[in-house]
Amino acid sequence: MKPAWLDGLMAETFFAGCGVHENRRKNEKNVFCLECCQSICPHCLPSHRSHPLLQVRRYVYHDVVRLDDLEKLINCSYIQPYTINSAKVIFLNQRPQSRSCKGSANICFTCDRILQEPFRFCSISCKVDYMVYQGEDLSSIIYRFDESDFAYSQFEGLRMEDEEGQITPNSILEDPLQFKGSSCSSNETSGNSGISRDPEAVVRKKKKSTGFLPGIVLSLSSRRKGAPHRSPLS
Repeated sequence: MKPAWLDGLMAETFFAGCGVHENRRKNEKNVFCLECCQSICPHCLPSHRSHPLLQVRRYVYHDVVRLDDLEKLINCSYIQPYTINSAKVIFLNQRPQSRSCKGSANICFTCDRILQEPFRFCSISCKVDYMVYQGEDLSSIIYRFDESDFAYSQFEGLRMEDEEGQITPNSILEDPLQFKGSSCSSNETSGNSGISRDPEAVVRKKKKSTGFLPGIVLSLSSRRKGAPHRSPLS
């Protein structure tokens, strides 16, 4: 049997608007309460002050959690991590793919997504589902966690007051650089390769790329006038 918090973590919908605080700014549900087993938004945090809380982040439209946090809850061995913005993260659920990658490549035991060696799963749900399918005891990978590791105090900076105009720390991770290759081997084979993007470099690149319009105007204005061409008289 899956513990209630694990079942809830894999089934919950994150980054949707909070129904309780639908009229508040920055109301995306990006925190999971391990006691109530539900997703909450930053405005809900005071109501869960005494509960263990886990922050969920977003990476290329999918939910991830920092490996350092997950390892305190569950054994994450053989799940491929991704190094993004200097932090290792793990996907909560399997991601859809355009086609199967079965063959000689190293693939996920559950969903056939291509992986690096020696990993066997692409997400937490893939590992859990595989163990359940094999009839293995999940208690062997579930840890009794220390609630102080998931205390409310770690989210002090995540709270916002609309009237003060405070901005929530960004919990949506930067998109990776685009990789060349087939759809089966692009991002998956780069799991531990330190994918990150320098925000300043992106800004500089954008500034350079927006100069095409003035260039066209300049080239048109600098053309020399030639002799006028008149139509022949009829």
